[in-house]
Amino acid sequence: MSRIAPRLRRRLSVPLAATAAAILALVPQTATAYPNPGHVTGDIAVHDPTMIRDATGRYLLASTGQGLQLRTSADRIAFARAGDAFAVKPAWWSGYSSVPEAWAPDMTYRDGRYVMYYSVSSFGSQNSAIGLATSTTGQPGTWTDLGIVLSSGSGDDYNAIDPNLFVDDDGSWWLSFGSWWSGIKLVRLDPATGRRHASDTAVRALAARPDRQGIEAPSLVKRNGVYFLFASYDRCCAGTSSTYKIKVGRATRITGPYLDRAGVPMTDGGGTLVLESHGRVVGPGGQSVLKDSDGHLLVYHYYDGQDAGRAKLGVNLLGWSGGWPSAY
Repeated sequence: MSRIAPRLRRRLSVPLAATAAAILALVPQTATAYPNPGHVTGDIAVHDPTMIRDATGRYLLASTGQGLQLRTSADRIAFARAGDAFAVKPAWWSGYSSVPEAWAPDMTYRDGRYVMYYSVSSFGSQNSAIGLATSTTGQPGTWTDLGIVLSSGSGDDYNAIDPNLFVDDDGSWWLSFGSWWSGIKLVRLDPATGRRHASDTAVRALAARPDRQGIEAPSLVKRNGVYFLFASYDRCCAGTSSTYKIKVGRATRITGPYLDRAGVPMTDGGGTLVLESHGRVVGPGGQSVLKDSDGHLLVYHYYDGQDAGRAKLGVNLLGWSGGWPSAY
């Protein structure tokens, strides 16, 4: 079953030192098994957030909805709504969604331009597509849609939503994606076009649930030569009834296998918990990971159990004790 809420990604162009306030804002406020989200203010009603930092040090956040919602922040604390990425919604969206609407953007800054992959679908549908758009400024209304990169239908064993671009140290481009059905997949892209690689057309399996239950929203990160796959498990988008949680596995190759702490492959349902419901924080997920000047950030949405179940932005730093990520 696909989800209503999608998200985005990251890359530093010119890192700037984080302010003391931004660091303090991410310190947990209570001593629980999982930390509370760091303090953020302003327009923080988001689903599936992705965040990058541009050459000026400004944070740009994209999330699900409308023409893909954009927000900005100077300090990683106060966020303001900037507008929608597209001045006009691409016509092809109507073939995959009756609304039509776009989900789960994934944003990167590469070679002087902003690159965004995103998905278009309907809740519970496998009739889905991943689109590609670029912009020279990243500003609302400046994004040029380049059409469909990947699609899925009833004859496929995967669902083409929740894209995440990963650029490896050798310059190779990879796109992870997937939701429910047979799980998370990986395809290779051509860096020159941002589309499928002509000589490597394999669709590789990265993670799955044996019971074909919820697993989606992949985020790939590389640290000290090790690849980490973050994913959202169980159900999104049901307010305080949501059961989303974030798990992770690691591998020595981009193509896997990704194993959890116990050595269980993520293709066999494995995954080590990073964040789950606690206190007022319900159903955290739809995550992306940004490498900022003070460390890796886990950027996600959750439902506030003390505010009528409203979806909100969550941001926490990641520690790496023992070679495994943990939010704090």
